Order: sequence, then C-alpha cells, then structure tokens
Amino acid sequence: MATPTVVSWEQVSVPTPSGPLTARVYRPGAPAPQGWLVWAHGGSWRAGSARDWHGATAELARHSGFGVVSVDYRLAPEVRHPAMVEDILSALTWAAGEHQDRPTGDPSHAPLLAVGGDSAGGTLAASAALVCRDRGIPLAAQVLAYPPLDPACAAASYRRFPDLFPTASYLRAAWQDYRAPGLPVAADGTRLHSTPFEAADLRGLAPAVMATGDLDPVGDDVHRYGRLLRAAGVEVALREFRQTGHGAFLQPSPGPGLGPGGPGGHPASSMRGWLGLALHRLTLTSPNDADNLPSSPSWS
Repeated sequence: MATPTVVSWEQVSVPTPSGPLTARVYRPGAPAPQGWLVWAHGGSWRAGSARDWHGATAELARHSGFGVVSVDYRLAPEVRHPAMVEDILSALTWAAGEHQDRPTGDPSHAPLLAVGGDSAGGTLAASAALVCRDRGIPLAAQVLAYPPLDPACAAASYRRFPDLFPTASYLRAAWQDYRAPGLPVAADGTRLHSTPFEAADLRGLAPAVMATGDLDPVGDDVHRYGRLLRAAGVEVALREFRQTGHGAFLQPSPGPGLGPGGPGGHPASSMRGWLGLALHRLTLTSPNDADNLPSSPSWS
C-alpha cells in the first residue's frame, strides 16, 4: 500500500500491557527515516482514528523525514485517563525498537524519537513527554497542534470565540469523560499527568514545536504552555496561523501544481506542512535555523 509518490505505509500491531493496538506506520521515501514520531490523533479523546487521519499523518512523514506511527489509542468513555497516555507510551517503546531503520553510517546510534498529536492528541503527547522526561527516556521533540490543556477552559480565548468549535462547554464535557478522579501513578512510581498544566516543574522537557490558529478557542492554552516552557528553559517554536480555527492540521498543504512561487505554494503555508518542516529542521540542524522557515518565529 502506498500514499502517492513518496510515503509508504502499513498497518501494524503495537503490544501494550492491556493488549495489542493497531497503528499505521508511514515511512518517507528515504533510505532510512530521520527518526520516529509517534502521533496521537484528535477527537476530544472520544473519537477519531489512524484511518481518519491517514492523509494528514502521511503528509507529516513526507515533510518531516520521520517515520510516523499513528496510534489507535483507546477512547473515552470506554476507558479514561491514564489509559490513553499509557497507549502512547507503549507506541514510543515499539518505535524505539525499530533499529533496522537507523542510519547505516552510525550503527550504534539509537533512532531519534519524538511524540506529537493534534487537539486532544496533543494533550496526550505533551503528557507522555513528561513521563519520558521523568523516566530518563530522551525525546527529540514534542510536536503539538492546538492542544487543549486547561480542564476549566478558563482562558480568555474561550470567551473571545464563544461560538467557534470547540466551545468551552463542549470541551469541559470532553475533559470530564477523559479524566478520572485522583492522581494516577504508574507501577514504577512515575506520575501520569492528564495535562502538562498539572506538572509543577517543566524543566528538562523535550523541545516543543507548536502551532495554533488566531481563531482557535484553545489558542491561549497553547501560548500559555509556550511561555511556561520557555520560562523552564525549554526550546520552543510556536507559530500562530492567521485567520485559522481549530482543526487546521487536517487541512492539506498546497498540491503539486502550486510551487513555491505560487499562492500559498510552500508546504509551510499549511499547519501540518510547517510542523513537519519545523521538526525536520530542529533535529537536522541547530534550533536557531528554524527561523529559515517561512512565517516561522525564531527559537527561544
């Protein structure tokens, strides 16, 4: 099976303590992926699938040079937190075992690992990144598209755009379905956060590549997380797309007929194109080179 011209994909089974999960693995057209990005789809923790996100994650692999593992994690209300975060962590463990695709020039070099997601999946990815830090598992990046991060939905952007999706009332109900009472802890004693806003210390987290839209009700959550990460000494690239609402990660980049000289022709004009290119630049070169991307702010 193949996505046109550059990305091949296959369906795999990812082992987890609760049983196997299906995932779609996308490999860009290169001798070896630059690394592995485990992706959690959006859907308010209650919907969505790797199949539904097929085009978006295939394009992410094409622009980033990373192999992308798009996970069919368990959904609410059948399960609640921390089940979803544990599924993402299991997928990271599986991806780390893909040693056959590491660069042949350095056989002792472990593959780069990154975690990411859009909307509710971004919340899961950011929470998984905290667990990786606490367990000493190196991550190259956390790649986050407009994650909702405050269960109270108290930021001004929710009031600024009260009728745009997702509304504060809709998201509060989704948070209630997603989160379970208490403070979950893994068997090894690691705290399993449902949102990074629960964490008292963000130091030592993986560099963050984040995007949101200026018309997205969760936008202030994203900007707040960016400020908190920068204050903790974490590298952050954050782009706000103009005239853009929630769900923009699912909108494709310009087609092949629109070259860089055409209107909006650069892949970075789409959110998923920019995220992929920013991840590629982050892990291939110095973070300071990220400002070479069109409309990209410099790294902190």
